[in-house]
Amino acid sequence: MKTLKNILVKTKSISSVIVGVVFLFSGFVKGIDLLGSTYKFTDYFVAFGLPSLESLSLPLAFFLSASEFLIGVALIFRARMLIFSWISMLFMGFFTILTLVIAITNPVSDCGCFGDALIITNWETFLKNVILLLLVINVFMFRNKFRKFFPEPALEWGLLTIVMFVFISVSLYSYNHLPVFDFRPYHVGANIPEKMSYPPDAPIDEYEIILVYEKDGKLEEFTLDNMPDHTWHWVETKSTLIKKGYEPPITSLMMERLYDGTDMTEHVLTDEGLTLLLISHDLNKANVSRQENINKFSEYAMIRHHKFYCLTASPVNTINEFIENHNAAYEFLSTDDITLKTIIRSNPGLILLREGTILAKWHHNDIPEVSEIGEDLLAFALETQRLSHEKTRRAMYLLAFLFILSMAWNIRKSFK
Repeated sequence: MKTLKNILVKTKSISSVIVGVVFLFSGFVKGIDLLGSTYKFTDYFVAFGLPSLESLSLPLAFFLSASEFLIGVALIFRARMLIFSWISMLFMGFFTILTLVIAITNPVSDCGCFGDALIITNWETFLKNVILLLLVINVFMFRNKFRKFFPEPALEWGLLTIVMFVFISVSLYSYNHLPVFDFRPYHVGANIPEKMSYPPDAPIDEYEIILVYEKDGKLEEFTLDNMPDHTWHWVETKSTLIKKGYEPPITSLMMERLYDGTDMTEHVLTDEGLTLLLISHDLNKANVSRQENINKFSEYAMIRHHKFYCLTASPVNTINEFIENHNAAYEFLSTDDITLKTIIRSNPGLILLREGTILAKWHHNDIPEVSEIGEDLLAFALETQRLSHEKTRRAMYLLAFLFILSMAWNIRKSFK
């Protein structure tokens, strides 16, 4: 028993770092995609019959991601360990029980605990939480034995304040523009037809087929390799998935003309010219502050023989009302609501395609003025995307370098 205790004491710092890194990662990927987390909370409220709570989805998305990020930083840098060991213990206890209920009831197939960066099943989420809970218990049991990283409490609070300021800034920037990292299959540079296709050697779903037959009032199950003779009468066939095959990243993209139902998906994704897609999953909730600029953009595109469509899940009467109120002179195509939310985290948002490859994406706050573009839309789009990505990468690399350096120093001090 004493040997076990000594092992637990010696591994408390490793446990703290592991839990901290998981919390940090989970909070970060949700924090830079608040709309994605909002959609997930809404899915849960609807699944549990609580649609009246949908208005809380965005505040809860921010609170959860910020809490996870703050707990992660505190555990990694041993800041205010007495407080955050209690918080992490209560946090993991609550979510371990909650994820067990979710795994059993399966209201939503993907828990969303790591946003779109890492998709895991509900049972995998529960197992992950059990492991984290055990590590958190180790941290909690020996919370008084951690060496301080900072000599004064004021420095610890200062670290946590600075960290939260940076987190809130990055999170709000991503919400009001686009996520600084896009983990979804519709990221810039992605070729949509490729992400919809199956590789030649891709494994397929494997099923166990059970045939139920009846004879003389007796029911019996048979396999395809063990069929009964003609005196038995078939009753039913049971099919059970035993091994999941390959599933392409994009499975449900379809663009249809509103009035005749013509499937325009292949036409849009194979067009050799430039195609602009205005994305609005719900026109009633669309931000129309830039609508005049969007109209000018569509006129600019059409004059230069670029295609311009609006993809929406709104019904025809809503579309007609929108066209009349906002002088929208472009064609509308019908697309699934969830797909549109996945394509871009903005309502509306704009993407530029050529032969199904996403060349650029703009949040409605960032849709450029026609006067900025010039004659070459492609050159303008590629340059603005390059500058944006370069700026984001430099900031993230700097933050990552400082974090890794600080964590290495923290681990080094843990073993002194």
